[in-house]
Amino acid sequence: MIEISDKVVKSIIVERPSDSYKGMFGRVLLIGGSLNFGGAIIMATEAAVNSGAGLTSVATNINNLSSLHSRIPEAMFIDWQESNLVKVIKNSNIIAIGPGLGLDEHAQSLLQLVKRTVKNTQTVILDANALDLLAQDHTLMPTNAETIIMTPHQKGWERVSQIKIPFQEDKDNFSVLKSLFPDNNGILVLKSNHTKIYDCFGNIYQNPLGNPGMATGGMGDTLTGILAGFCGQFSAKIETIASAVYLHSLAGDELYKEHYVVLPTQLSAKIPQLMKKFSLE
Repeated sequence: MIEISDKVVKSIIVERPSDSYKGMFGRVLLIGGSLNFGGAIIMATEAAVNSGAGLTSVATNINNLSSLHSRIPEAMFIDWQESNLVKVIKNSNIIAIGPGLGLDEHAQSLLQLVKRTVKNTQTVILDANALDLLAQDHTLMPTNAETIIMTPHQKGWERVSQIKIPFQEDKDNFSVLKSLFPDNNGILVLKSNHTKIYDCFGNIYQNPLGNPGMATGGMGDTLTGILAGFCGQFSAKIETIASAVYLHSLAGDELYKEHYVVLPTQLSAKIPQLMKKFSLE
């Protein structure tokens, strides 16, 4: 097991070249935000933009349009009922689905659409309700993607894996991960007070950071957005994912020094500053 450190993050976050343009840093698509849970996809989007995604699109309920554009004008909107969503999925490098997605038939159809459409050059991040749907039906897994990243908390992993929380040992987590991804293209981000990241090759990274002030609604959605932004820029390898997890907690720890509660939107706002610091070291 490797404890994530500044050294790992410095190896991933590098200074941008002078001839940079937005197309170099990933086309990220986030899918989620049902009628009553628009905040989840908006927080994930804000995190993706703040963590450096080159182009960020959001497929969500049309009722979220005004809130999304007033909060994050940098993001592009797609009505998730429209047929052009297929084209946007095909043109994205990173597809993150789940924050505020819901569990109804439309949510299931969106996950099925991602499974049918993704190619072996794309990365899919599965979070929140997407994982709840997968727990009910493993055939919804978008196995055609080059890399599939799952981001459950321990209770969510219990539903997907059928391993109860007290028995979520490394060897058992590996066993289920391998069974879900026979092509070894899956990565598990198992969220807890010290999050662990597993790949199918036996590698484990553990996050030493984090604090109780981060026990706030929207914190997981924010991590999903940061993961999407990082994978869009730095490739979806386990070191990139570990760096995103570490930076998410580092931002939270910085805020916790002076705040009893760490708000996800405040955490997002700190990410560009921390990334700049690491890129110069």
